[in-house]
Amino acid sequence: MACILQDRSSLALGNVIGSSISNILGAFSLGLLFHPGRMTFDRSARIYTTLLFLVTTSFTAVALTKNLGRVAGGIFIGAFGIYLVSIGHAIYKGVLDAPEDSDSDDSDDSDDDDGSREGHDTEARHDHLPSESSPLLPNDASGERPAHNRKHSLLYHVAQLILGFLALSLSGYVLSHSAGSIADAFDLSGTVLGVTVLSFATTLPEKFVAVISGARGHGGIVIASTAGSNIFLLTLCLGITLVAGNQEELANSMIPFELFVTWASSALLLPIVFFGSGRWVGGLLLVLYIAFIVLEFTVYRR
Repeated sequence: MACILQDRSSLALGNVIGSSISNILGAFSLGLLFHPGRMTFDRSARIYTTLLFLVTTSFTAVALTKNLGRVAGGIFIGAFGIYLVSIGHAIYKGVLDAPEDSDSDDSDDSDDDDGSREGHDTEARHDHLPSESSPLLPNDASGERPAHNRKHSLLYHVAQLILGFLALSLSGYVLSHSAGSIADAFDLSGTVLGVTVLSFATTLPEKFVAVISGARGHGGIVIASTAGSNIFLLTLCLGITLVAGNQEELANSMIPFELFVTWASSALLLPIVFFGSGRWVGGLLLVLYIAFIVLEFTVYRR
């Protein structure tokens, strides 16, 4: 039983680290590749990315000094609580920027109103004047709403959200046990499977979000998903792993190479977000991710 618990502890820690790397080098790179043009980011993205870099640097320092204990876990959990409070306060005070399309829409509306308000008003009045050939009722005035205008209730969306959480929880449980069995069969440590296979599987939702959002030109959603997921992983998930896991196994399961890649990927994200980026950077990040996976299964296999 002790061996199983130790293996699960290293698997959980490997999943946290591997998912952090996969979110940046894997998911974020796909968002850049599928974006139709140069991707630029707003002030909110810079704030999130800077915070992620500070959290990643703190975790790297703690891991390199072999201080992955329950005290450190409690501190990371507390940091997650502070993060939630700060986000709520920022939203309440309106510090975070408005959605990307809102400014352009407002400016376009204001230009249209100032430049051609009188012309539109005249045409509108002319169009709405009744005539002998005009129908008494509009085409859609039969009392039924068009199908595309019908909206689901709030209860429907809440139920979908709960079902999604349950499905993700169940899939994570199945994946963790399957990864542990595969590690035993191929004589691999849980950390290797957690850093590679399990982290890739558990970050598939982020990859789908990055591809869809990037293709639609929503760069803010891509970086928000990446930075938010990594902050969640390196605070709450890491803290729970350190508090509940086997301390000796956690301290001995990390190698500097994985820590360096975790920190370096977060450091690479800073200039990309602050100065913007094109598709070629996404391709470079994806190549780096593939190289990391290959090295994990060859040079650093253990």
